[in-house]
Amino acid sequence: MPVLLGLTGNIASGKTTVGQMLLELGASRYLDADLLVHQLYAKGQPIYTGVVAAFGEEILAPDGEIDRRKLGAIVFNAPDKMRRLEAIVHPAVGVALMAEIQAAPAEAILILDAVKLLEGGSATLCKSKWLVICEEQQQMRRLIARNGFTEAEARARLAAQPPLAPKIALVDEVIDNSGELSATRAQVEAAWARFQRSLSA
Repeated sequence: MPVLLGLTGNIASGKTTVGQMLLELGASRYLDADLLVHQLYAKGQPIYTGVVAAFGEEILAPDGEIDRRKLGAIVFNAPDKMRRLEAIVHPAVGVALMAEIQAAPAEAILILDAVKLLEGGSATLCKSKWLVICEEQQQMRRLIARNGFTEAEARARLAAQPPLAPKIALVDEVIDNSGELSATRAQVEAAWARFQRSLSA
């Protein structure tokens, strides 16, 4: 089985940036759980049927696909509905991720980027677990710029994120992405060197 390096962090903290740095340092492949989720939301895919059954056809776009912005407006302000959505999404994503992992060469080092890495079962598969953090104002700016959210939408998504403190106790490395990119890169390079040493220990 390939070696898994788990990468997690709250929304818009910079996980993709860190993942790209890891690829440049020698990781074999980047598995993005959120990208898989997007694919599984498509019409005919496992998540689609369950989500439409749970939340109704009012979440659909004119082309019949799920409008994730409409769905987000429902679940990000209602913890019970968020839990209902996660109960549909997480098992399907877990199956898809395991298929990707099993298809990779045994000597590969895979970066597994998952917001719910520590809450789900995939953390137990990881040789090392890293947490990416950054200041909340930066997350706000990124969400507004990247996703086109209003400030209220961005705040709702940040409010729905789990607290960081319990996660810090569960990971091997914490990458603070609040400063300059060069500072983030220096942290990633140092953590990668430690990870490489752990593989040969």
